[in-house]
Amino acid sequence: MHSVLRFYVNLLVQARIHKCVDACHMCSMCNSVAIYAQAANSGAMFKSAQPDLITIGETMILVAPLLAEPLETGVDFRLTAGGAESNVAMHMAQLGCSAEWVSLLGNDALGRRISRQLEDRNVGMQWVAHHPTAPTGVYFKDPGSGVQYFRAGSAASAMGPETITEIPLEQAGVVHISGITQALSTSCQKLIGEVVRRVGSAPAVLSFDVNHRPALWGERDAAKELAAVARQSDIVFVGLDEADALWGTSTPEQVREYLPEPKLLVVKDSDIGATEFDGATKTFVPAVPTLVVEAVGAGDAFAAGYLSAFLGGLDTERRLLAGHRQAVLVLQSTSDVP
Repeated sequence: MHSVLRFYVNLLVQARIHKCVDACHMCSMCNSVAIYAQAANSGAMFKSAQPDLITIGETMILVAPLLAEPLETGVDFRLTAGGAESNVAMHMAQLGCSAEWVSLLGNDALGRRISRQLEDRNVGMQWVAHHPTAPTGVYFKDPGSGVQYFRAGSAASAMGPETITEIPLEQAGVVHISGITQALSTSCQKLIGEVVRRVGSAPAVLSFDVNHRPALWGERDAAKELAAVARQSDIVFVGLDEADALWGTSTPEQVREYLPEPKLLVVKDSDIGATEFDGATKTFVPAVPTLVVEAVGAGDAFAAGYLSAFLGGLDTERRLLAGHRQAVLVLQSTSDVP
């Protein structure tokens, strides 16, 4: 990218000029960058403005009952795209942000279905590839009883540092990752390491959702590896329950003491509320009361609402409230992205 253009793109990111929560009315300088910004993409030129969000991770086909009833007795089901990072991308696109998703899908009907569904949700797919032999993963949502995963050997588990070689991570507003990806395989662990290295020295903001999935880690030390990524991130999301399970930190203050490095640390406490630590400043906003149909996916919605508000330059309380409000949409449904 031309050095002058890069300067303006970085200026927009740092100043948070592009507001994407309530509405976006781009000033003349923003509009110029949107028209002329280009970056390399596998030898082709990037045809749109640098995205507010680039997120990287696995997406599977989610099979869920149309009604809030058990898998065992359900009759009608829906097949939708489901994955922590692409969920965030879909929610942020819904909120008016430009969002790009990076991943590997199987070269199969389920992979093509995911591609179509994300495109229909206005998520950028230019950096999504299809693996020639490995399949797309599948998981089933059993309302009230959690989820069942069938993802071993999936296409996404073959991702590695080479997956992001041609992707301009440094020029995004936010790069969002989760602890799920680094648990998928050794190559995915190296991929996350490369993301952290590149974004750490760039103007882009690195967002990390701990998203601890014990079944994926096997004998590896999840507590140590997840903490290592969190300490190198700018924004960290973690549930108080998973922080307690990982690090023995039972209060938001203890989590902050354990993770002092992130500029913004958001500790979510289920239906009680969420606490943000901005440096030493602590802010708590209670959850929005709602009737819960199914909780799976609400954390991704919270992260998306929060990040959209962050990119929009909103203050702490409004960031947390935006997270809660987006999460409510998922809590009231059997879908990850209603």
